[in-house]
Amino acid sequence: MADSRSGLPPFNDDDNTHEGFPNIPVEIVSDEEMALIEAAIAAAVSTARSSTSAIHSPSCSSQSLFNTRSIRSITLLSKRGISSSQPDIEDVGKIAITQKKIKVNESLLQRFIRNRALAVTDITRMEWCEKQMELSLLSGVRKKTKAMEAGIARHAMLEAEVVKKVKVQVKSDEDRWALKLLNFIFGVKQLVLEGLTRELPVMGLVDGVWIAGVIDEIQMLEINASRIAMLIDTKTRVRDTIPAEPQRRNGKLQLMCYKFLLDSLISDGFSIKQFFNFFSLNPHSTLSKEIADSTTSFGFTAKTLDDVIRYYMNCCSMLPPTHNQLLLRYESQKDQSIIVEDEFAYDHGWLNSQLETLLQVWHGQREPECTPQEERWKCRHCQFASDCPTNANLNASQKPK
Repeated sequence: MADSRSGLPPFNDDDNTHEGFPNIPVEIVSDEEMALIEAAIAAAVSTARSSTSAIHSPSCSSQSLFNTRSIRSITLLSKRGISSSQPDIEDVGKIAITQKKIKVNESLLQRFIRNRALAVTDITRMEWCEKQMELSLLSGVRKKTKAMEAGIARHAMLEAEVVKKVKVQVKSDEDRWALKLLNFIFGVKQLVLEGLTRELPVMGLVDGVWIAGVIDEIQMLEINASRIAMLIDTKTRVRDTIPAEPQRRNGKLQLMCYKFLLDSLISDGFSIKQFFNFFSLNPHSTLSKEIADSTTSFGFTAKTLDDVIRYYMNCCSMLPPTHNQLLLRYESQKDQSIIVEDEFAYDHGWLNSQLETLLQVWHGQREPECTPQEERWKCRHCQFASDCPTNANLNASQKPK
């Protein structure tokens, strides 16, 4: 049930029904819709892989949002901050296949995510189908469809509405991480002062694994004279239909992961020493002049990555608590109209169980499993269907296409 004190409308969280939703037809999935599962993953990935980074500057005027507002009518504000045009903080966990000899007993983490953060989208891809994720890692190939490209283009369009990129030179890993942290710092300042921010990078340690992600949107609500941050994620769809339950479940897992990471930063932060050691960073390495100079606009002076991260930790402690109610917004890819908004409650017990189960695969504590029988329709759209043991007993004409 929704918190009656929240001031927000009640919602129905029964995944087996669509009570409370508009009378919209429900479909399982199409080829395009299946592709959009991965389009959401690819959306955060910059197509530019240059050695430069980008400083975001405002492209539209901002306004105060310190009032209770409907989450169904959010005004776009300027997204001012700094981020890298290198793979963003969530993309640190993306896969890189090498030609080095691999030990048979190495886990997926040791083989593919060594000295990197596991992306939240790596977690959700594993939840979608563990075997598909394993085969994707082993092959190093992921097919990009027209629907995925359309999803990427839409997210780029949304970003262009609220940010203007200015390139700066990145000279080291320390510079790159400084930009990620500065983007978080400015996002926090924007959230506190203006009531809305987008593309906020978060990270944290979970079961000894660094996990990172980028929160699509956070809105500040004012409830009973108190401010509370609400996390929102937007998904684009080819057809104007309510997503199937496995898609909704996958989206909920993603958004709950973001809340967990942000809550952990707010309440506990993380070990600075472990951070520097794991990512092999020199805290006293001098930042590039462009990056160091840009910190003055944040109200502090930083010469090294250590200076930035200590201010970053202070910003974490300044954040208000996050709302236990989360929002998944599904919009039409054709005209960007909202199809449906799925409000649901954060369930820490369920999230903890999901993470524990999925991280067992990453740690090599159990073998990846094929998607359950009732969700085998996913196989029809999987590029690895012919290599999957699920379909080993089918002849060529019977195998999913």
